Amino acid sequence: MILSAAIFITLLGLLGYLHFVKIDQETLLIIDSLGIQMTSSYASGKESTTFIEMGKVKDVIINEAIYMQKVIYYLCILLNDPVEPHGISQVVPVFQSAKPRLDCLIEVYRSCQEILAHRKATPTSS
Repeated sequence: MILSAAIFITLLGLLGYLHFVKIDQETLLIIDSLGIQMTSSYASGKESTTFIEMGKVKDVIINEAIYMQKVIYYLCILLNDPVEPHGISQVVPVFQSAKPRLDCLIEVYRSCQEILAHRKATPTSS
């Protein structure tokens, strides 16, 4: 009886891990006239999507941090501060579980900068 309960609890824990924690795929979609969509696909098939309007995006950067005695690089979206025009209200990390290599991040960064540069060069009509 105790062994059956232990197996059952272990299976529930594994299912919870697969459903809420284990991310299989992360995607970043940027449409210059709309915004940025970040999607995380979990091992269970569940998807989580976050959308950021382009008007809130200040810039996309590659940031670095020291983690467990090594330097890691990650892509971040800087959001405009509505109160302070030159300020940053929030830093949103992208690819939180994938942790791609720096050369991959540079490719994504360059693509993002091309789209952001196109947005800044195109005047918006109000």
